[in-house]
Amino acid sequence: MRSITYFLLRRTIRFSGAHTLKPKQHHFFSSLVSSFSSTISSSCMLPTKLSHNSLRSSLFLPFRFASTATKRIGADENLTRVLESEIECAENPVDDFQGGYLPDGFPFEIIDNPGEQTITLKREFSGESIQVEVHMPDMTGEEDDDNEDESNEDENDESSSQTNISLIVTIAKGEGPILEFSCTAYPDEITIDSMLMKNPEASSNQIAYEGPQFMDLDENLQKALYKYLEVRGIRSSLTNFLQEYMINKDNREYLGWLKNMKGFIEK
Repeated sequence: MRSITYFLLRRTIRFSGAHTLKPKQHHFFSSLVSSFSSTISSSCMLPTKLSHNSLRSSLFLPFRFASTATKRIGADENLTRVLESEIECAENPVDDFQGGYLPDGFPFEIIDNPGEQTITLKREFSGESIQVEVHMPDMTGEEDDDNEDESNEDENDESSSQTNISLIVTIAKGEGPILEFSCTAYPDEITIDSMLMKNPEASSNQIAYEGPQFMDLDENLQKALYKYLEVRGIRSSLTNFLQEYMINKDNREYLGWLKNMKGFIEK
C-alpha cells in the first residue's frame, strides 16, 4: 500500500514540476507518504498485501453463489415437474377398496395402515387367534425353454410369469406355542412353503428345533395341513381378492410416496 501511495504522490509532484527533491524535501516527502498510507490502512481496514488470485476470488464469489443457487433451483423445478407428471399417471389406476366389495364368506377383519408394505387379516376361530400378514405383490418369471417353437413364445411368456404375494399365517391358542406357516398365494392357488412351531417364552439363546422341510413331510401330512388352513379361512378362493387388493395398495402407497417427495422438494 505504501509503494502505491508513494508512486501516486511522486506522480503528482512530477506533474506539478517538482522533478528533483532536495534531501530535506525527500525526508518530508517520505514522512508524508508513511502518514498517508497509515491513515488509509487504519481507516479502510485493508490488508497490507492483496494477491491477484485473492482479489479475483473475492470479486467473483457472489457470482459463484448465484450460479450454484440457479442450478439448484433449476434442478428442483425440473424434479417437481417430473413428479407432477408421475403423480398424474399414478392417480388414474387407483381404486378405493375402503368399504368396497368382499368375497362371499370372507371371514377376516382387514387392518390396512397407510405407509406400510403389508396388511393384516385377523379373526377368532374356536378359541384360536388367527392372523395373516399379507405382503406386497411380487412378479416371478421362468425362462423359456430354448427348444420351444418361436411361434409359441408369447404364450409361454404369459403363462410362466404371474403375480404372487407372500402370506405369513400365525395361529395362537392363548399363551404358549404358536404355529406359523409361510405361504405363497398365486392366482387361484395357495402353497405352503414352510411351517414351524414358535415358543414365545423360549430363551433367545436357545436354538429351537423347527422340524423338517415342508416338502420332505409325508404326502398325507401335507394334505392334512392344507386342509387345516382351509378350514380356518386360508383357501384358494381368497387369492384373487388378495391379489387385486395388494396391487391396489401398491399403487396407493406409490402415489403417497410421490406426493410426500413433491411436498419435501417444494419446501
